[in-house]
Amino acid sequence: MGSTSAANNGTEGVGRRDLIKRSAALGLVSVPAMGFLSACASGGGSDNNEKAKAGQKTAKNPLGVNDTAQMEFVLFDGGFGKEYAEDATKIYEKNFPKTHVKFSATQKIQSTLQPRFNQGNPPDLIDNSGAEQMDMGVLVGKNQLADLTPLLDAPSYDDPNKKVRDTLRPGIVEMGQFDGRQVWILYYAYTVYGVWYSQKALDSLDEQYPETWDQMLAVCEKAKKKGMAGWTYAGKYPYYLPFSLYPMIGKVGGREVLDAIDNLEPNAWKHPAVKACFEAYYELYKKGYVLKGTPGLDHIQSQTAWAKGKALFIPNGSWVENESANVIPADFNLAVSAPTGLDASDKMPFGTIWASGGEPFIVPAKAKNGTGGMEQLRIMLSEASSKNFTAKVKSLTAYNGGTDGITLTPGLKSGVAALDKAGQNVVNPRLQDWYVQLQKEKIGVAGLGEMMAGRLTPAEAIKKIQGFADEAAKDSSIKHYKHQ
Repeated sequence: MGSTSAANNGTEGVGRRDLIKRSAALGLVSVPAMGFLSACASGGGSDNNEKAKAGQKTAKNPLGVNDTAQMEFVLFDGGFGKEYAEDATKIYEKNFPKTHVKFSATQKIQSTLQPRFNQGNPPDLIDNSGAEQMDMGVLVGKNQLADLTPLLDAPSYDDPNKKVRDTLRPGIVEMGQFDGRQVWILYYAYTVYGVWYSQKALDSLDEQYPETWDQMLAVCEKAKKKGMAGWTYAGKYPYYLPFSLYPMIGKVGGREVLDAIDNLEPNAWKHPAVKACFEAYYELYKKGYVLKGTPGLDHIQSQTAWAKGKALFIPNGSWVENESANVIPADFNLAVSAPTGLDASDKMPFGTIWASGGEPFIVPAKAKNGTGGMEQLRIMLSEASSKNFTAKVKSLTAYNGGTDGITLTPGLKSGVAALDKAGQNVVNPRLQDWYVQLQKEKIGVAGLGEMMAGRLTPAEAIKKIQGFADEAAKDSSIKHYKHQ
């Protein structure tokens, strides 16, 4: 759910955003119905798109970019801003002085680009993020995306002896694969999802971050007595809750529980680990540890209330540091932790965290200058561009490095430490990019949102969500994906 990724007045949890993350709930519109998404990626309409002729391949131009053809780049205008991308387009224009990059940024990716996909005239590079993110599964299933393998196999920008794919963080290439070897998406940001809090606030309670659920409830009770809620979240976009809930399910029951959920297996949501974790979160509601009015708050409002000390914990992605920079106090000492588990019987250790690519970049199959779009990504995956992104927006990139010489902000420093602590215990649920509507509208809003508002019991929420998953599994109009 880049991502997500993040939004100016909203963020992606898909992927960030996504999803979901990184990337990022926009907060202006809900995700369109699947029929609308399918229309966007139908491949219909006339193909009035004349491809740019290939350029000559050289050491400095390994992809063979046409050095006189315009390249069009549409960015999601989210919490990461657009400066990092504009800086990268200047490098592209400097390298190819006879060309021009037509750059634009919008929060309305879906409604802006749907007609252009239908007409066979899409841009050359798209940051497909935000609440109006186009459904990745639909785009791949309808053959609307270019395979990015040529980019990944090209020499990296900094070292001609190293391929681009060899410079990326673990899991980035695999995230872009849906059905085998081909890679359809390049997730540019690297998002750490988890429970975010003020270390100063926790210190004021004379508490450590809780590792078991009994400890979590005790910390929330202590906070409540001091007039502070334990939790808040984006109540209008409750698909933020999985940023901490899904890795908790994985910690309690093991990775295979999350894989079964991703695979839409029958009864996957009825696993005892899911039940235990739903009941744990529901306890936050029942004991009055959730900030009053949270179900009516969007992501910006909930983040602002949290930053002002009205709540101790918030589930979010690492874009939150940049997105909430104007409301987070200077002495807040922002920190992130992997989710609290149940107890010592959990299958995975404390520190198990969700981290994955956010800000999904795609090159449409019918782009006029898709090679130029890939070259722009190659530039963005250089050490210099990666450092520029990290320094400006307080987030890591898919480039495995790019932090040397940068003074890390508190949240970013905490995120790096959380990744170090997790080691191999990093999970990456795929629902947010495989089944966008199921994840956001059904599991998130109709399931988890209703449960945390007290309108469904955990048992009712699980039954409802399993029903949604079963419907998706049986829907032949949806392309289905499975963990290999």
